[in-house]
Amino acid sequence: MRHVEVGGARVSVIGLGTWQFGSREWGYGDEYANHEAGAIVGRALDLGINLIDTAEIYGFGKSERIVGEAIKDRRGEAFIATKILPVAPLASVVEQRARGSARRLGVEQIDLYQLHWPNPLAPTGWAMDGMRRVCDQGLVRHVGVSNYSLGRWKTAERSLGRPVLSNQVQFSLVSRGPQRDLIPYAQNEGRIVIAYSPLAQGFLSARYDPSVVEASAPKAGGVRLANPLFTSENLDAAVPLFAALREVAKGHDATPAQVALAWVISHPNVVAIPGASSVAQLERNVDAANIELTGDDIGRMNEAAEAFHPRRAIASVPNLVRGLIRR
Repeated sequence: MRHVEVGGARVSVIGLGTWQFGSREWGYGDEYANHEAGAIVGRALDLGINLIDTAEIYGFGKSERIVGEAIKDRRGEAFIATKILPVAPLASVVEQRARGSARRLGVEQIDLYQLHWPNPLAPTGWAMDGMRRVCDQGLVRHVGVSNYSLGRWKTAERSLGRPVLSNQVQFSLVSRGPQRDLIPYAQNEGRIVIAYSPLAQGFLSARYDPSVVEASAPKAGGVRLANPLFTSENLDAAVPLFAALREVAKGHDATPAQVALAWVISHPNVVAIPGASSVAQLERNVDAANIELTGDDIGRMNEAAEAFHPRRAIASVPNLVRGLIRR
């Protein structure tokens, strides 16, 4: 497993996203939460993944508890990242919530504590005062943000008075905004971009391709119902993109999902945190780290992605809630 090493942190380029753990939105059920989720974490550590990402809001704390139970005898192998939902980002609240997350995770120190979203109604300095406090106490090792623009990221660093190690943002072949400024900043300043939804919730697996009748393409369900990428109109428009992914994948004896992941982590200072519905899926994700895309491969994928113009539905819920639904 390759790693990104910056600011005293060493993070695997493929991590594990755990929104599915204990969260009803995915519809995986208690069997998955009580058994498969823990097995996925254990196998991830076996395969060299150290970045395990969760959040207090995932399953209302259940994801953190599942992760904590799974790593309790292997703490030294894991780089644990969790997130606070900054509804009332006062310093005392940040400290209280960090202690709650650490307790659920069963750890004395959180490796990376992230602000899940910027709060447009509160000055950045409020939350960063709390982040500084928990760092000084040794409760948190590194501070991160999530869904921050470059300007907000820089403001957070000025308020904290020290580096904000990472920015966790949506990044994939169909969500390439971070290429403009976030990734260059991370590369130049020794920071990390953590890509969530690197497969666009499975869209880039090409399993939902309506043109491949013999594959019995599945229908979108669960959280995908809230993702406009999975409308029939967008799936039809993505047929050439799916074909390009299959073409590149064939040259590497890989799957479309694996080359789509390889594209994400081919960027400097970028790591990806795909979720996994099974140990087998986790293992396939890990294999993506071994794929070396050629310049022609990347050019082919970029060309197909640029030609894809999805039609996005107008959301009727606030950005914060919509973001949580999509993750």
